[in-house]
This record gives sequence, C-alpha cells and structure tokens, in this order.
Amino acid sequence: MANRKLGRTTDIRMSMLKTLTTDLIMYGKITTTETRAKEVKKIADSIIALAVKEKDNFEMVDVKVVKAKLDSKGNKMTEIAKSKNGKEYLKVVKEETTESRQKDMPSRLNARRKIMTKINKVKMNGENVDLPSKLFNEIAPKYTDRVGGYTRIIKAEPRRGDNAPMAVLMLV
Repeated sequence: MANRKLGRTTDIRMSMLKTLTTDLIMYGKITTTETRAKEVKKIADSIIALAVKEKDNFEMVDVKVVKAKLDSKGNKMTEIAKSKNGKEYLKVVKEETTESRQKDMPSRLNARRKIMTKINKVKMNGENVDLPSKLFNEIAPKYTDRVGGYTRIIKAEPRRGDNAPMAVLMLV
C-alpha cells in the first residue's frame, strides 16, 4: 500500500512526519489528525520494533577519560606554568580516569542510524537529548514481551474551525 500524501509536497510531508514521530517518542502521546496519526503509527511501530530487537546488543568497555580537575566548589583547578619565552600563564590541571561505557555492536549501530534518519535531533534546556538511547534504554524494555502494536490511536472530537477528524496517538 502506498503512503498517504496528506496534501503536502514530499519534503514537507517527510519533515512533518519526522517531527510528529519525534514528539511521540519524546512525550509518549500526541494529538493530530487521524490520517497523520495513521502514517506516524507505521513509522513509530517500525523504529520501536527495531529498538526492541537490538536493545541488548552492546558490550561494556573501559575508556580512558581526561578531565579537568575540580576543586570543592566545582571550579577548574589551575597551576602556574612558564612558556618558552619565560612568561607565566595559568594552566588547567587535568586528571585521567577510566569510565565504563556502552559500545554498540555493528547491528545495533546500524539500527541507531536507521532510527536517526526517521527522527529529528532534539535540544531541551540547551542540552541535546539522545532519543535513540531513550528508545533502546527506556521504551524498548517495556515491549520485550510484545510482538507488535506498540502504539494506539484513539479518536477525539473533531477540530474546531475545519471539523477535521482528530485522534490521539500514544505509546501503549
């Protein structure tokens, strides 16, 4: 079955569906027209299924991390150093530690990249939100015992103004 055109050109339609899918994953629930909800449901179900399949496909790796040393107030510690021509300057004191981090296996990395093509990058309060990680770590574990049907469409009252049929699309 072909995709609905939704009265938009291809680039605008794809952008709109990407934004709606991103909002659904971010907030768990969106209100939109029925036809848009049906299109977003297809996309959301496919990326959630991908996340469920690949959620445990990683390994823990110890990584060396070089950070600035902080004092008790949380400020960077500095020390006086001399340059080649004899001038003094302040240099930040660094410390090397090891951290344990997740390293994606190749198939999970591929799934992450596929997911990133279907959703937008999000900033909240000036910080980047990693939605693929949210999918793998928060949403996918809820659906491990489900085969499909990760989203639900509930019909709502028609929109005031143009009487368009509205629906609420939510994660089950």
